[in-house]
Amino acid sequence: MKRTMNLRSRVLVEARRWIGTPYRHQGSCRGAGCDCLGLVRGIWRSLYGDEPEAPPAYTPDWAERCGGETLLEAAQRHLVEIDIRAVKPGDVLLFRPDLKGPAKHCAIVSGPTGIIHAYWGRAVAETSLSHWWQRRLVAAFAFPQRGH
Repeated sequence: MKRTMNLRSRVLVEARRWIGTPYRHQGSCRGAGCDCLGLVRGIWRSLYGDEPEAPPAYTPDWAERCGGETLLEAAQRHLVEIDIRAVKPGDVLLFRPDLKGPAKHCAIVSGPTGIIHAYWGRAVAETSLSHWWQRRLVAAFAFPQRGH
């Protein structure tokens, strides 16, 4: 009997397929370019098909200019919020790059001390969940068992 892969494992396998995709602001195309949100969006499409909502166009400073928690609120609408202390590989983390600013970066947990993410000037990479990132961690989410 063929054993099916659990959801978190499927997320992690898909995230690793994106490693090496160049950073492209607002992009979400594996191999061609993506940003951190584009990576999560691409994983969603792989799991469920269509995205639950189209993101608005955004500039690199969108979160600071709008003054809201746009990324955090979107994650709360479509993902399942979990305790930060309970994250597992395949979960989504949100960060505040500026400690006093809004959440505006996301990554996929790849292991106890690793994340997969796209960030300015780099390709999608699996990196350390360093102290710098840990200090900026604001929320954790799991993909829902089924898309909305």
